[in-house]
Amino acid sequence: MTATLEARPAPGRGRARARHRLAVLGFMAPAIIGFVLFFGYPLVATVIFSFTKYDLINAPEFNGLDNYTFMFKDPLLIKAITNTLWFVVVLTIARTVFALGVASVIARLKSGVGLIRTLCYLPSLAPPVAATLVFFMVLRPNGGPVDSILGWFGVDSPLWFSDPAWAKPGITAIMLWISGDLMIIILAAILDVPQEQYEAAELDGAGPIRRWWHVTLPTISPVLLFGIVNSVILALQLFTQAVVAGSAGSGAADATGSTKYLGFPDNSTLTFPVYLYTQGFRYFDMGYAAAMATVLFIISFAVTIVLVQRMRKNSTAEEGGPGA
Repeated sequence: MTATLEARPAPGRGRARARHRLAVLGFMAPAIIGFVLFFGYPLVATVIFSFTKYDLINAPEFNGLDNYTFMFKDPLLIKAITNTLWFVVVLTIARTVFALGVASVIARLKSGVGLIRTLCYLPSLAPPVAATLVFFMVLRPNGGPVDSILGWFGVDSPLWFSDPAWAKPGITAIMLWISGDLMIIILAAILDVPQEQYEAAELDGAGPIRRWWHVTLPTISPVLLFGIVNSVILALQLFTQAVVAGSAGSGAADATGSTKYLGFPDNSTLTFPVYLYTQGFRYFDMGYAAAMATVLFIISFAVTIVLVQRMRKNSTAEEGGPGA
């Protein structure tokens, strides 16, 4: 007859494990508390206020889905959504292509890479208000540097931030100027491509363009997808540059770079976050603003999840390979 003995953990080992868990929880506590206070609570409060009529003075009054149903009848919100979608498409493509192009050129340089990389990255460190105002002065139609250069060729400078047709392209130009952070990330990915892959492609007769297309791009595709995710979120949350550019274009900006003419000219710079701010802090319709914030969060979260899943699928496919 064989007796089976069950091994029991020593009491001392169990206590040590419990102390270890408490220590880990203690180290995590500040982050957990901060997350709950600065993200969890505001998120829950925003969702709750989105079902109320609230103006910061009177007590919130429950109004059901009125704030959400009004969105479908609000012409300014529809305009703001249209502008935001324009930035999501155009800015995402332009920012990714621009950063990829600049990074590809810098990667091929033989000298001065560090200096050029630093010069391209510096604008992204500037405060958004200052960067927008500086770029506004550069594109100023009367006496600005770009206006002077175009004047030498007999070309009239566009009214970048005073013409509805040029306001969004002007803001896009600002966002490209401060996209050095994405350029640095893509450049690091390009420089990390194994040299053996280029040598093998060259032995197969591939020229520089084919090597870039068939070796560089597939290898850095996860980084490019990250750049797309980053650019989409940036476009969905575009606020400061739209407010400052529109305010400066109206000629009535105050010391903070803002003005009462948000969306100038002709609501062409009225993005979803700008309209949300207008409803919440100009008209104090906090319930409607909370509903818009909830919708923006859901859209941003959903887009991020979809793109991240796409990144994971691509990464899994590359790791598996054709022979896996």
